[in-house]
Amino acid sequence: MKNKFRNIFLAFGIVAVIIMMFTFDMDYQELWANIKRAGYYFPLVILLWAFVYMLNALSWYQIIRDGKKTYVPFWNVYKFTITGFALNYVTPVGLMGGEPYRIMELKPYIGVERATSSVILYVMMHIFAHFIFWIVSVFLYITFYKVTMAMGIVLALVIVFCSFFVTLFIKGYRNGMAVAFMRVVGKIPFLKKYAISFAEKHSDKLHEIDNQIALLHQKRKRTFYAALAIEFIARVLSCLELWLILNILTSNVSFIDCILIAAFSSLFANLLFFLPMQLGGREGGFAIAVGGLSMSGAYGVYTALITRLREMVWIVIGLLLMKIGNKK
Repeated sequence: MKNKFRNIFLAFGIVAVIIMMFTFDMDYQELWANIKRAGYYFPLVILLWAFVYMLNALSWYQIIRDGKKTYVPFWNVYKFTITGFALNYVTPVGLMGGEPYRIMELKPYIGVERATSSVILYVMMHIFAHFIFWIVSVFLYITFYKVTMAMGIVLALVIVFCSFFVTLFIKGYRNGMAVAFMRVVGKIPFLKKYAISFAEKHSDKLHEIDNQIALLHQKRKRTFYAALAIEFIARVLSCLELWLILNILTSNVSFIDCILIAAFSSLFANLLFFLPMQLGGREGGFAIAVGGLSMSGAYGVYTALITRLREMVWIVIGLLLMKIGNKK
């Protein structure tokens, strides 16, 4: 990537972080008191996400390699993964800053078509793993908790919602999604003209990207399921963050509880995907999730706070990595 574009991404990230710091809904003395209350658990949470991001990078690396000769070092993919997520955290509507950055950084190694298809495939895999995680969490809740009529209706709606999107993703893996995505964008009033022009100009490249997406599911099933499994494990591992934070407040919480809290809070927060860092949605999701498991809503607010601080730390790390170890 040209340094000019990298600096644009960096400047956008810095501005977004500054805005978030000035709009943080808490006094900084109170914030520091909460960090001290967390003690050594807070550094453990930070370290945990180094491993979570490593699994995310490994899943993407499986897709990039895909049985082909590649010269992309894993640690570069790891760096692009951290920075990509950092940009996504600070971007309204999510997935609008990190993915173009990853494509542009990967392009010098494997070309624009493979870079684009690998990033699209990884994003699909990342989201697909979320839907699988939410479906598994529904069955965990049914197994370990008493299901009331109201909760049964909610869980049924979650299953229907997730199943619809799982079916949609499977269809996308079979046929590709680049061309279909441009058709959808072509129906949006303000983007219609540009989308149609782009699709006509890059028709061959879009079809090539779709062919590569379909090839992974049809011919490289081992790579496909390995990447999906790694991404799902990363999702489960990230639940340790909640277990560490909640153990500051109470000893009456199991890892299963943490999986359910993570599942339902992330589902609620992702419904508000248009907010940067899902501001407000995350806190509300945690409060509702812990309340549903008969815990104090204050636990959810505190957990959301520490999680938000962890995200801020990794956003800063991601932005710093943007200027380190770049390909000449």
